Amino acid sequence: MSFSTLGLTPSVCLPLARLQYEAPTPIQSQAIPVVLTGCDVLARAQTGTGKTAAFGLPMIDRLLASRAGRRIPRGLVLVPTRELAVQVHRALATYATSTSLRVTAIFGGVGMGAQIQALKGGTDLVVATPGRLIDHMQRRTIDLSAIEILTLDEADRMLDLGFAPALRRIVASLPRRRQTLLFSATLPDGVVRLAADFTRDPTRLDVSREHVVATTVTHHVHTVAADQKRAVLTHVLTREGASQALVFCKTKRGSDRVGEHLERAGIKTAVIHGNKSQNARTRALGDFKTGHVNVLVATDIAARGLDIAHLPLVINYDLPLVAEDYVHRIGRTGRAGRSGRAVSLVSAADSLLLRDIQRLLPAPLQQLAVDGFDATSAGPSIDKPDRTRDRSRRAGVRRFERTAPRRVRDSRVQKSHVAFSR
Repeated sequence: MSFSTLGLTPSVCLPLARLQYEAPTPIQSQAIPVVLTGCDVLARAQTGTGKTAAFGLPMIDRLLASRAGRRIPRGLVLVPTRELAVQVHRALATYATSTSLRVTAIFGGVGMGAQIQALKGGTDLVVATPGRLIDHMQRRTIDLSAIEILTLDEADRMLDLGFAPALRRIVASLPRRRQTLLFSATLPDGVVRLAADFTRDPTRLDVSREHVVATTVTHHVHTVAADQKRAVLTHVLTREGASQALVFCKTKRGSDRVGEHLERAGIKTAVIHGNKSQNARTRALGDFKTGHVNVLVATDIAARGLDIAHLPLVINYDLPLVAEDYVHRIGRTGRAGRSGRAVSLVSAADSLLLRDIQRLLPAPLQQLAVDGFDATSAGPSIDKPDRTRDRSRRAGVRRFERTAPRRVRDSRVQKSHVAFSR
């Protein structure tokens, strides 16, 4: 099967040969013909399987067919992070090189002047983060009245980051008659509800029912004491010989500390998180992609929108607080059929998080000891959760119920019980 057999016009297919896109991936072969019909779509596929082309190519094709007299945005792609906005913009601009369509990126962390000038000059397709798009809406520097196609990329992550109110505000300003596409690697209940609110009888596509993660990735768990994590991380990076590694931490300050530790150990390291300026984040990503640094330490802003062609290793220094984020983190490796490794450093305090992650995966996680380190004090078990920690959490909830004022209990105790029951 070739891309031309999916119904795309020759001008849209032309750049694909230069990109060495030989045959459509499963999500592309399923989504492209459906999107070309004009119906709404709710799609799930693993990271690294070509979702951007799955929605981007038919969007460009449809916008070419409905060319308006005035050059204002007719296509809108919303993404959760600046890095993903840059990546999607680059991909769509490449797909459109053999056409007359213009693609513009709008995201925060940089001045608005260049973005305003690009919008004034006329554009057909906008890739935006919700916050910066609302900034332009408030300044009336963007006109969304002609949007024909709306795509929400990584819709689940948008909900995790609390973008739902912003999304509803943006969608309320769009024409009611439009095509809406939702693409993501996971489809929790929140995304399904979002789809029901934003779409009309969407066609549901799912090419990852059996495997929520790529089968090309191997998963290892190193059980370690909490105070040994940095030493074990250094050991893994220096002894296992990976040319590059992406290390995930749960906090900004934690990312800085891990980065400083690795630098002192003689490992070339860059750090990115939300407190870094956009220029610093772009520079760090560029240094990592070109091999000037071997390790990139990041918060979950790098779990989406970071596409490294041959990234061999992802390390979870801290487990994600939401199990689904494990899928997106390790989706940075093992992409496009290549092999990759995911290593998690897990202490006793991580038992419940580890158990939640295991529930998402089809096969048991392999737990390995690290030579030279005593794992007996770590002791997390996937099959045997930490009952002492469970009892402690229950006791904490009971103390809160006895001592907190009623108005506080009413608003917070229910959330505690819900979180515990998960």
